[in-house]
Amino acid sequence: MQNMIQDMIVFFKEIVLNNNIFISVLVGFSVIVLESIIPILPLALFIALNMLVLGNFMGFILSWIATVAGCQLSFLIFRKGVSKKLYHNIDNKPRTKKLMNIISNISFSKLVIIMAIPFTPAFSINIGAGLSKLEYKKFLLATIIAKISIVYFWGFIGTTFVESITDITVIIKLIFILIVAFFLSKIVINKFDID
Repeated sequence: MQNMIQDMIVFFKEIVLNNNIFISVLVGFSVIVLESIIPILPLALFIALNMLVLGNFMGFILSWIATVAGCQLSFLIFRKGVSKKLYHNIDNKPRTKKLMNIISNISFSKLVIIMAIPFTPAFSINIGAGLSKLEYKKFLLATIIAKISIVYFWGFIGTTFVESITDITVIIKLIFILIVAFFLSKIVINKFDID
């Protein structure tokens, strides 16, 4: 298994070295932006591949910029394309109206914390923020700050897992980190009363 993963990494690195670096960066950027719009795609895998193929620093920077860009694109799609059509339906639903009001008036620090939690579904946040009356500047700045921790977290988990696929102690440590992050996410979600 480890040899197969190492062969894949070598294969991707050869593609980067033998082809135009611009194309490689464009592909690495595009898959992460696409993940922000199609949430079933594995963000951790794409970040790990970027970091393994392009190096930790370049892979991190590329993944961070792509994640921020993808969140902004998703936000704008729902802000400009969908929100006006849905607002006339919201008036009839008090629970939805209350939720949109909460999102519209959320404090900057709470927004950053919620977005920085690894198990918070980013797509849902992007949709909720896009449909609400949340200020774009607030969303952009919160995304820029919060996605640093998300990219670092998933990059660390992904690259560590790939590099030590046969070392059971590292896998146990990664599972422990994921469990701790999951429970911390639940605590923060309960503290801020997020459904």
